[in-house]
Amino acid sequence: MKSVFRPENIWWIRTIVLFLAGIGFLLFGIQLLVSAYHLNDPFYFILTFFSSNLIILISAAIVIELGWQMVLAFRETNDQEDEPSEMDND
Repeated sequence: MKSVFRPENIWWIRTIVLFLAGIGFLLFGIQLLVSAYHLNDPFYFILTFFSSNLIILISAAIVIELGWQMVLAFRETNDQEDEPSEMDND
């Protein structure tokens, strides 16, 4: 019986969970940016505006990097399945 918690499966689970968390923080940053425009105090607007942009920047970088890692890993697994085995050479 194959275990679900093999090292390659754990990598996929961890990467997908972090990817979804990054998307959640990205949406939170966008929501914070929109809510910054509803503030009346200019000092709080500046603080909220720049903090939301920092949240968006960091989470977008994480989402892009994890997405790129998943695409490369998926391509690598497909390439390994497409390679002919040694028995095909005979």
